[in-house]
Amino acid sequence: MTTDTSTSAIPTDTTDDVQTTIVDEGHQAPTFAELGVDAAIVAALEADGKERTFAIQELTLPLALAGSDLIGQARTGMGKTYGFGIPLLHRLVHATELGLRPLDGTPRALIIVPTRELCVQVYEDLQTAAKGVSVDALTASGSDTVANRPLKLTSIYGGRPYDSQIAELQSGVDVVVGTPGRLLDLAQQGHLVLGKVQILVLDEADEMLDLGFLPDIERIMGALPTPRQTMLFSATMPGPIVTLARTFLTQPTHIRAEQANDSAVHERTTQYVYRAHALDKAELVARILQADGRGATMIFTRTKRTAQKVADDLAERGFSVGAVHGDLGQVAREKALGRFRDGSINVLVATDVAARGIDIDDVTHVINYQCPEDDKTYVHRIGRTGRAGRTGIAITFVDWDELHRWELIDKALGLGMPEPVETYSTSERLQSELGVPAEATGRIGAPAAARSGERREPRREREPRTDRPARARRRTRGGQSASADNAASTTTESAAAPATAGDSTTEAAEGGPTRPRRRRRRRTSSAGDAAASTATAGSAE
Repeated sequence: MTTDTSTSAIPTDTTDDVQTTIVDEGHQAPTFAELGVDAAIVAALEADGKERTFAIQELTLPLALAGSDLIGQARTGMGKTYGFGIPLLHRLVHATELGLRPLDGTPRALIIVPTRELCVQVYEDLQTAAKGVSVDALTASGSDTVANRPLKLTSIYGGRPYDSQIAELQSGVDVVVGTPGRLLDLAQQGHLVLGKVQILVLDEADEMLDLGFLPDIERIMGALPTPRQTMLFSATMPGPIVTLARTFLTQPTHIRAEQANDSAVHERTTQYVYRAHALDKAELVARILQADGRGATMIFTRTKRTAQKVADDLAERGFSVGAVHGDLGQVAREKALGRFRDGSINVLVATDVAARGIDIDDVTHVINYQCPEDDKTYVHRIGRTGRAGRTGIAITFVDWDELHRWELIDKALGLGMPEPVETYSTSERLQSELGVPAEATGRIGAPAAARSGERREPRREREPRTDRPARARRRTRGGQSASADNAASTTTESAAAPATAGDSTTEAAEGGPTRPRRRRRRRTSSAGDAAASTATAGSAE
């Protein structure tokens, strides 16, 4: 592995180092233990099958463990979470030795992420690395007594009740992972203490810029104490992010880790672009989902309505599918993601915003049901596959009215596919390029929801009760149904009605339910009297 250090790409008042590392295919990455990570954290990672570092982790760990500010830049799926997460946990475990404030139940580390899904993902990854890890902390009494206890982490994001999140903060936490809006809200209410944070991480900073969170982030960072360690991670470095780094970071080292001859998209991802008709897309997707070797698959749409429509259509065709978009509640979105991660469903339909932060390593196929808005969105979408050294397949549908948009994407990324080939669900090209069986059709069985028991059974017709006699019913002048026993209860001639026609005493004796007597309505007109007489006559019959 060779390292090329050149002039900083971040304009600051001091000179920063930019380390662009070209990773050789034959390079043997060091283990976490070899880089000096705490033994308990190493054991937790090894238990999860993680022993050796990725390139971004190999470069950032030595600097981050030493407490330096840094900017980590790498494409999605390159292991950035552990690039900042492991040093953060290590420094909290050894807080006393490193001269940090003693842990006392107020947050010492803050990780800001752009979306709820990414918040959950980062929190779960840190939970994995912190399993079995303990820290020395001051006791709750506020004295100088130090006790050993497990490291405490929590996630703070919108769409969840405030009460549970406030309760967790009040019970004491060491690491907070959260989205900007909810973090700022709780801080302004006094529930989130920011005055003792000593490690700050901004993850996916460019996405936070795109979502309009930059003002909230600046307010949060303005409330944090100095000095502190700040780590900023981003796939790209647009101007506002450069300004943010210049303002809040102290002599950061800018690190880019990449494979030799890397392009903007993963080289391990095979890309196909088809010109498809809108009315044939559903059938086309259904056949592609039957391709040989197809595993977990993500389908992207531009609108929430289309996402739900595609998910419903695929479920009707028998596929195990879930949806993630803005019209769904947070609980429903988390449930769909959880089922996708554990394999209960193998197709996830998502909009661009909802899919930000979804980090699942074993996605084999990505289908762009609608052409992305721009090249950045395209890179983000297909970056869901071909992660962590795996291979993947990305398929993009381009409708006739989207050809100009696709030409701009193709030109910006240098893909060499400016004119997509016209393709239909019956085209032999699907068999040769994607491995779709010749006998595949647009349906694989009964609707998936019905097979899994999620959809309620059709409502059955109620069977007539046998524990009480049938009662004659008659329509009154008011348009309401009047039964024989009701009419009998409102007239003075009720004694003329047979006892079996609804007498409550008889029903009680036979074990049937006792019907409460209805309130008698006063008749104030001759028409009402006539109606009552008619009802009485009917009941007597």
